[in-house]
Amino acid sequence: MTIAEILSYGFIQRALIAGTLIAVLCAVLGVFLVLRRLSLIGDGLAHVTFGSVAVALIFRINPVYVTLASVPLVLLSSLGILKLTERARIYGDAAIGIVSSLGIACGVLLASVAGGYNVDLFSYLFGNILSISSTELAISALLFGVVMIMVALFYNDLFAITFDEDLARSSGIKTDLINKVLVLLTALTVVLAMKVVGIMLISALLIIPAVAALQVARGFRATIVTAAGFAVFSVVAGIFGSFALNLPTGATIVIINIILFVLAFACKRFFLK
Repeated sequence: MTIAEILSYGFIQRALIAGTLIAVLCAVLGVFLVLRRLSLIGDGLAHVTFGSVAVALIFRINPVYVTLASVPLVLLSSLGILKLTERARIYGDAAIGIVSSLGIACGVLLASVAGGYNVDLFSYLFGNILSISSTELAISALLFGVVMIMVALFYNDLFAITFDEDLARSSGIKTDLINKVLVLLTALTVVLAMKVVGIMLISALLIIPAVAALQVARGFRATIVTAAGFAVFSVVAGIFGSFALNLPTGATIVIINIILFVLAFACKRFFLK
């Protein structure tokens, strides 16, 4: 089957568009999160998303609207992580672990109450981007626009707190507000990404392209652009590869990301000394 024939399928077209949008979001936010050592926040919020999906399925919410139904709970959880870090004097990774454990425990309990696991729940756990609908694509495009506009508006402040939060605070930047913006944008992105690679693999899409870009890029903007390029390539190649070889799409995307990281690391090790 040729590439043109594969592209003639509507579900492939929707998957490519949605996947590209989400890949760019994960890459852009991933750079900020990795540099601030908050990269595992994606994994923690993904576990909360598992709980929110279980709630949505219990109430028989249309699968098309599960993404929107998950947004409020994941947003609140992201603020919860931030508050635990600030008020309880808990390190970021510990706060993420607490919220993550609560989210996954609630999800398991709710799934059990609902009568056990089902196909819908597993599609969210491990991703099923090839089944994305036109409505879900529209939701993805809307949330993509919201997140990218917010990143553009707060770019300078996000850049400042990423490299020196104390200096940014002394310069008059409202660091508490910017931290909230960052975790809320991450929460929105995690909700979107669950249909691409699945709840269990979201952190890979947030972390790996950013880390790979940091190996070869020079300069902050170049790192963001390179990370976005790696992420988009992995998603597009993963969709085509999984379709052609009949493999799970989410896992294929993650494996391609790992390969790109290894190549970037090797390039830095042997050619960019």
